[in-house]
Amino acid sequence: MRSLAVKMLSPCLVIALSFSLAFAGVLNRQGDRRNLFADRGCCKRHSHFIYVGQDISGSPVSVDVGVCRSLCGGSQRNHAPYGSSCDSSTKRGSDSFDDAAGERPAPELSAAAGLEPSCPAGSVCEPTAVRVERVLLFEGLREVEVIDECHCEASPGQCVRMPALKTFFFETPYETVIDMGKCSSPAVTTDGFSCVPTKFQSVLVESPNKVELVQAVETCELKERCYRVPYLEYYYETVYSSSGVKEEKLKEIDVGRCLGACSPGNRCLLRDSRHSDQCLVWAEGSSGSCSPQEYESFTFRSRNGLIRTVLAISSCKCQS
Repeated sequence: MRSLAVKMLSPCLVIALSFSLAFAGVLNRQGDRRNLFADRGCCKRHSHFIYVGQDISGSPVSVDVGVCRSLCGGSQRNHAPYGSSCDSSTKRGSDSFDDAAGERPAPELSAAAGLEPSCPAGSVCEPTAVRVERVLLFEGLREVEVIDECHCEASPGQCVRMPALKTFFFETPYETVIDMGKCSSPAVTTDGFSCVPTKFQSVLVESPNKVELVQAVETCELKERCYRVPYLEYYYETVYSSSGVKEEKLKEIDVGRCLGACSPGNRCLLRDSRHSDQCLVWAEGSSGSCSPQEYESFTFRSRNGLIRTVLAISSCKCQS
């Protein structure tokens, strides 16, 4: 009876059933469709040009620094309705498989349009390869960070220091890769606070002309967007003992520094003629600066006998 039932099926139905069973097997093996397609197909590096200045000939210079796009979604298709013809059934099944294979709309579409995150829950689309590009401009040498690759990276729920590799002197005999570190971006933080670097360590980078010093992130903490970090300075101080003997001591003063990001100031230099909301070339514009708000003074007698006053930052605030 079973063999007779199979013989009674039309060739079209056999093909359709076989394809549907195979496709269902793919979904069952992979579980969430994003694990196979969204993770690998949507978190990609896209071009992002910024204007950096004029070269020594006076010509404008733009650099493709790249950007990691973090949203994607299934392409919307008008599937052919169920029909009695063999062609329409096969066509509908083929379109469904193409959708799962990662055909996605343009990355510029927002999440409001029904897009799903390109990375699984608890992960973000982050740069995985960054290099420092040196551009010789009319006003001097400028370093620009360029993103080469992107990937889905787990995002910790706490504020912690994470590895961040950066390549200096790319494709030269002095090429060096250093873990510069970065701070995590926990999804839930106290209002007005962010995970930011609060302590740095100095790393030596050998270059063709000299040894350069770069600052790598060592510690991260939850702070306001504009915040103060310690910065030590040392001075020689002259003091007199109770018996009138002159002594020289080393005086340590935490003068502090203001770090953090205030209101963004990027400006668009060139927009798409067909889509005015899309910027093709950005320039780094002015933004509110994170500046000292309060300070305290330290007065002491220097080693040459003069009275010296050093100001130290107590708090910082965004200034427009």
